[in-house]
Amino acid sequence: MQPQAILETAIYAADLGAAEAFYGGLLGLPVIVKVPGRHVFFRVGAGVLLVFNPDATGHPSGNPALPVPVHGARGPGHVCFAASREEIANWRARFGAAGLAVEAEFDWPNGARSLYLRDPAGNSVEFAEPRLWES
Repeated sequence: MQPQAILETAIYAADLGAAEAFYGGLLGLPVIVKVPGRHVFFRVGAGVLLVFNPDATGHPSGNPALPVPVHGARGPGHVCFAASREEIANWRARFGAAGLAVEAEFDWPNGARSLYLRDPAGNSVEFAEPRLWES
């Protein structure tokens, strides 16, 4: 037995408003849950991107009905969104129009394309062709 999919992934940002503007505004991801000062969660296809304030998640939630363990990370994290080569070109254009610099863009040895940039918190955000991980 082994897990078959990742249901959610988390990154951390102290400025949740800037994170919401980037992921919700620029990327167009719908917000599904938001607790001011603590977190904002976005729908990504069948999965969820969790963006937590690392200071807030270092403390218990205080809700005994939801005893989520304390967690968090410091420093830049990484998230990768699946995109076709054409979509990657469109994202590059959108980021350029928004005045955002692409940090790197290249083809992997198997021919899959990746594009990287940074979100407002410094997290590495990648757009890659799904065949990147094909055997």
